[in-house]
Amino acid sequence: MRNLAKYKWALLLPTLWLAEAPTAHALQLVEASDGVTVEAILSMREPTRIRIDGAAITNVFGNIYSTNCGGAVAQQQPGAAGPAAPQINPAGEIVLECDAEKGEVYVRPVGGARAFNPKDAPDKPINLFISSQHATYTLLLRRSDTPADTIVIRDKAPRQAKADNVSPAGKQTQHVRVLKAMLVAMASDRVPTDVRVEEVNRPIQLWAEAKFSLIRLYEGRGLIGERYILTNVSSQDMVLAEQEFDRETGGVLAVSIENHNLRPGESTAVYVIRQGV
Repeated sequence: MRNLAKYKWALLLPTLWLAEAPTAHALQLVEASDGVTVEAILSMREPTRIRIDGAAITNVFGNIYSTNCGGAVAQQQPGAAGPAAPQINPAGEIVLECDAEKGEVYVRPVGGARAFNPKDAPDKPINLFISSQHATYTLLLRRSDTPADTIVIRDKAPRQAKADNVSPAGKQTQHVRVLKAMLVAMASDRVPTDVRVEEVNRPIQLWAEAKFSLIRLYEGRGLIGERYILTNVSSQDMVLAEQEFDRETGGVLAVSIENHNLRPGESTAVYVIRQGV
């Protein structure tokens, strides 16, 4: 029998923990670190401004519906039409606008203005990677019927710790970046030339309540990535947690789940990164 834990979306890494969700809505100050997921509130009806304290936003990765940002800033997930403003990703979740002069972005859920009844809004959180020149922060945005708001990302790490060095902390940061780069490649299908991809499409026995298949293998940079599809085949809602996929053997370094809350018949991607041989 599987254990149902409170769901979170993050790299499952030693010594890394998730920050608590902010409680204030007037100005959300999010204490964040490179490679760690933090939660924030996203207005369902109004644009939400996102900025990094002391740095400009240089890149945004997520499931973008449309954007006015250039290709160097906005990156869309698989199936996206592209970053140019006239193009649309029908499966996208957010509208993204950039203020390049200030290094800030504005995001709004697709269809949020039409959701007069908050109960009609999707329950699935929106995941965004927000990057500066020094770090990439993972935001888990939960929709709420609140006014326009500002999310300020403040890096908890000391400024001097961001410089590349040979200290243990620097090595750990580099390790996190390598894992994150592999995860982004697996989720976006933009695979570097030094990573080998193999199509598998093999069913795997997991739980009676789930259909689980290994879709694709990624190998390179000392890592092995596994992309799975999990479908809830039961008659009950299913809540997933990364720890359920952290096998005792196999050298699991990181786990990420696209959608932790599945209704009957719904599916999600599951990404597992292991130590390579």
